[in-house]
Amino acid sequence: MSFLELQNLSRHFGDFTAVSECSLSVAKGEFVCLLGPSGCGKTTTLQMVAGFVPPSAGRILLDGRDITDVKPDKRGLGIVFQSYALFPHMSVVDNVAFGLEMRGVPATERRRRVGETLELVHLESLAQRYPRELSGGQRQRVAMARALVIQPPVLLLDEPMGALDAKLREEMQIELRALQHRVGITTIMVTHDQAEAMTLADRVVLMNQGRIEQVGRPFDMYEQPNGRFSSTFLGKANVFQGLAAAGRVEVMGHPLPCADSAATGAVDYIVRPEKVELTHGLALLRGRISARVFLGNHWLFQVDTALGTMQITHANSGLPQAGEGDEVGLNWSGQHARVIPAGAAR
Repeated sequence: MSFLELQNLSRHFGDFTAVSECSLSVAKGEFVCLLGPSGCGKTTTLQMVAGFVPPSAGRILLDGRDITDVKPDKRGLGIVFQSYALFPHMSVVDNVAFGLEMRGVPATERRRRVGETLELVHLESLAQRYPRELSGGQRQRVAMARALVIQPPVLLLDEPMGALDAKLREEMQIELRALQHRVGITTIMVTHDQAEAMTLADRVVLMNQGRIEQVGRPFDMYEQPNGRFSSTFLGKANVFQGLAAAGRVEVMGHPLPCADSAATGAVDYIVRPEKVELTHGLALLRGRISARVFLGNHWLFQVDTALGTMQITHANSGLPQAGEGDEVGLNWSGQHARVIPAGAAR
């Protein structure tokens, strides 16, 4: 059952449409990521849910109640910004208690809830420190505690890990997901980081040019993109234009395997880099390695072929790999290729 529902939500700024007819249902306790490139409308959508930006059209329902015209401070939502927006002159405990104080929560109850929330984010030992005395990850947890302590029905996260370095970001992703599981709070997060969305989300909402392109579980969206944009934004992909008929797709005169025997006409033929095998024997295509990059747990190859440059990734097995300038064959199964009518998107 839907707990938070966006119904045909749109936002116009003069002649510019930031969000167009966005509809989404979020279940209670679900973690949803709004993903997309800069300017796609994801932050504007979050701001409309928060109440900071009024919609030009559409409605927002929270647990069956229309909150479209309700002021931000009356919606009771928890919000964490990329900057964290902590008060520098207040200690950790005072920052976390601020929202409760503004709501007139009695001091005894306030101390109890702040203490419980600081324990939840593992900051009880740092309660008397100031933001300047904390690391980036600790400041993020203070911001999370401040949002959670008011016991909001929905938690809104606006790129909360954008200011963290790569290693800390990865650690905080795992910690945030574990925290959301423990609390069970409905969460909507904005990010432009594909890996972050796939790590955290129950469902990903992929946006582009103000519209929702695709919604689904991370694994399903990665394995079954519904168009060229989805396949190339959510991970890497080799995409070719071709003609489908009789269980094959012909691309520039080369027949390529296809598991969809019903596919006909102009199509986009998509195969992920990790699905392609390098071989020195019989192959669907032959090419020459133009670049090879070592990325620790895997290798990334660029191979020039008759169809254009393809990307291939191989797990690092500790064995020697083909090098730049080597001629190689490329093989993959039709089961691993995704065939979509050209220009398709939902």
